[in-house]
Amino acid sequence: MKLVVSPLRDEDLPVEMVERKGLGHPDSICDALAETLSRNLCRHYLEHFGTILHHNVDKALLCGGRAAPAFGGGEVLAPMDLYLSGRAVAEVGGATVPLDDIVIEGSRTWLRANLHALDAERQVRLHNVVRPGSRALGELFARGTAHRRGVPLANDTSFGVGYAPMTALEQLVLEIEQRINGRPRATRHPAWGEDIKVMGVRHGRAVHLTIACALIGRHLADLDAYRAETDAIRQAVAELASDYNFEQCRIAVNAADDPASGSVYLTVTGTSAESGDDGEVGRGNRVNGLITPCRPMSLEAAAGKNPVSHVGKIYNVLARHIAETIVAEMPEVAEAHCYLVSRIGSPVTEPAIAHVRLATHDGMPLEPLQRRAGEIVGSELLGIPSWIDRFVAGTIDVF
Repeated sequence: MKLVVSPLRDEDLPVEMVERKGLGHPDSICDALAETLSRNLCRHYLEHFGTILHHNVDKALLCGGRAAPAFGGGEVLAPMDLYLSGRAVAEVGGATVPLDDIVIEGSRTWLRANLHALDAERQVRLHNVVRPGSRALGELFARGTAHRRGVPLANDTSFGVGYAPMTALEQLVLEIEQRINGRPRATRHPAWGEDIKVMGVRHGRAVHLTIACALIGRHLADLDAYRAETDAIRQAVAELASDYNFEQCRIAVNAADDPASGSVYLTVTGTSAESGDDGEVGRGNRVNGLITPCRPMSLEAAAGKNPVSHVGKIYNVLARHIAETIVAEMPEVAEAHCYLVSRIGSPVTEPAIAHVRLATHDGMPLEPLQRRAGEIVGSELLGIPSWIDRFVAGTIDVF
């Protein structure tokens, strides 16, 4: 592996944009179902065959349905369609893997657990279009189990990127969506749907937050009740923002509403997927949970990729972890960026190149820090196989 450590200019950008798509956004639903499918496949493979077999199920498409929302009720006129696609081993030594059950039942379980106003049996049609993978990639995956004491071989030529620490705006945008969707839904604001999108824009020390939240008609008697809920969202966001000491903070909730004409963001299910929007894996949050155009990003869809050898998943999560570890363990470092590039067929623990960029406090030179940074990178790369269990357990967020 070639390691490069280079300087990073520590600058305060005059304008910063940060976005997060919440749990019920159509793109996030696709990410969640793809990642759930990968985890369920891993568990089935381990239980029945003793090892994780080749799969990449990072292709999912949500086609929105039709709905007629109304205060006090509303109805779904046509269900949304969810297509779960990708490649997975479907047969081993004459034993068939029940792909249809794993895809359909696993997806319904997630939908029931995470979208409280959605009827996962009647308002969603699930389609399994997972197919066996190519022979070449399957053989490459299998070779990794016999290579260098089981170190997997990268099944793609790709890159991962991560940075640390988060800015104040990044932390705030992430916290807003997590706080709103982390409430006890049955008892606190059941009218708030899970389809929440947060956009934060900072200009100097002034911040403008735009929050879209799909409200659920059956929990709202009228327009006054709707306004009360948007006011409650605005108040909750203002309380969170006050902890960050921005000089000015403007908050808009459901900014496209036109109450005078009766046009408001009302839904039946709490997600725009019922009629207003479609979704796809990889179009939403990156592995740190955010969309950050002012920062280094990868366009890889991490959700659904296998956790053993697919660097599109592993390297993006690992690059972020390396950057966080460098900042945490090296007090001289103010900010770190990490870039990892793989070569297909090479051990995942040996990227073609690792590039670390560092901004230091008080202009400290990089030379005394290069060795320690290299040790952290090397140690974390060797630990890649230990991440597999965490991916399978679902303790690592990838969107």
